[in-house]
Amino acid sequence: MRLVGMLSLLVGLLYLVSGRTVRTQDATGGRFVCNAIPPGAEPGCGYGPTGNRVQSSTPVEDELRNTIIQLRETILQQKETIVSQQGTIKELNSKLARCEAAADESSQGKSRGQGSRRKEYGKNTMGDLPRDPGETIDQLGKTMQSLKGRLENLEQSLRLPSTNTSAGGVSVLTPLPPELRELLRQRLGALETQLLRKVAELEEEKSQLYNETAAHRQRTESALNSLLERITELEKSNNAFKSPEDFKVSLPLRTNYLYGRIKKSLPEMYAFTVCMWLKSSASPGIGTPFSYGVPGQANEIVLIEWGNNPIELLVNDKVAQLPLSVSDGRWHHICITWTTRDGFWEAYQDGERLGTGDNLAPWHPIKPGGVIILGQEQDIVGGRFDATQAFVGELSQFNMWDRVLRPVDIMGLANCSAYMPGNVVPWIDANVEVFGGASKAALEICEDRAFDS
Repeated sequence: MRLVGMLSLLVGLLYLVSGRTVRTQDATGGRFVCNAIPPGAEPGCGYGPTGNRVQSSTPVEDELRNTIIQLRETILQQKETIVSQQGTIKELNSKLARCEAAADESSQGKSRGQGSRRKEYGKNTMGDLPRDPGETIDQLGKTMQSLKGRLENLEQSLRLPSTNTSAGGVSVLTPLPPELRELLRQRLGALETQLLRKVAELEEEKSQLYNETAAHRQRTESALNSLLERITELEKSNNAFKSPEDFKVSLPLRTNYLYGRIKKSLPEMYAFTVCMWLKSSASPGIGTPFSYGVPGQANEIVLIEWGNNPIELLVNDKVAQLPLSVSDGRWHHICITWTTRDGFWEAYQDGERLGTGDNLAPWHPIKPGGVIILGQEQDIVGGRFDATQAFVGELSQFNMWDRVLRPVDIMGLANCSAYMPGNVVPWIDANVEVFGGASKAALEICEDRAFDS
């Protein structure tokens, strides 16, 4: 290198000046002799060739001697500075190479997938880096910024000239050699350019990883939603019936936690017809096939057989006893009609009208917005059930209309010659929920009833 050559030349000159006898002439024409200084001798004292003390030196000799000493110190300082700067350059080169290795490993990890990416980042690329890709990119970016700062500080120190003190005590600026300054400036500029490029690449990689993560999260959520929808479809297909209405609700135990619930509520009504198929052999009393409660009146409409009492119809907590008998363990079709005018009611079993009456909550409109429960009597809206009043058996085809059906329509429903779902509450699978161990199962009521017969 040119720097090494220059240093060798300067050292040679020093040894030439200090190690050999040099003859020169001062401004007055007198001659003087410069000899080598023995070890341990003071620079200001003159010695002869044999080491004996000679006469005092002249001011010119002292000035030359001081200049030589200052040159030696300057060269040693410059040499130390160059060695230090060479070490810094090697360190920066090493850091740059390791950064490039980290960037290459990051690119390879991206192409190998998520598992491979984690493995690559687990390697020691620049110390103990975090294993998360986003944190790794941030850490590398910080390292790049730190290196850039060190480069800027180094370049700033190169711009500051060193100082030496002349023989007269005056500070003299001694700039670095131009070749050294230019070489270091070029090298630092190249390193800074490479670092900035790597930082930009890492930022782009970080952005791509973030976009990949967001897209992966979206794909995962989409897959989960599809899976949930598929599971729901499979569950429905598990309970799939030939028709939405061809099913039954089973309530096998007399408890206060088995029940079904109709999802739809009722509008305000001035008449109604409710029909259903039921099968029970419970004793004493079949319990409560259904109840409708509204805020302020839990017994707005109730059909119940409790203990040894006959089946009763409650409207606004008013009671009418019905001449029905359905506890023989066979399927029976029952219909109840009511109108607010005079509180007139009718009771049908298997298509035949077995009883009528009036004065059951006359002129009372059925309140809207309540809850229909299958198999339990409500003491508060939608709850506080009593196990002794629970229905035990099976229910199907619970339909409700906001008018009084004709006897011929009721007969058609009972003998399976007509299908007429309720216009207020139709019996369909999606409209019925079961709780506490109650279950839904497929049922073709007319075929099952014929088998019972």
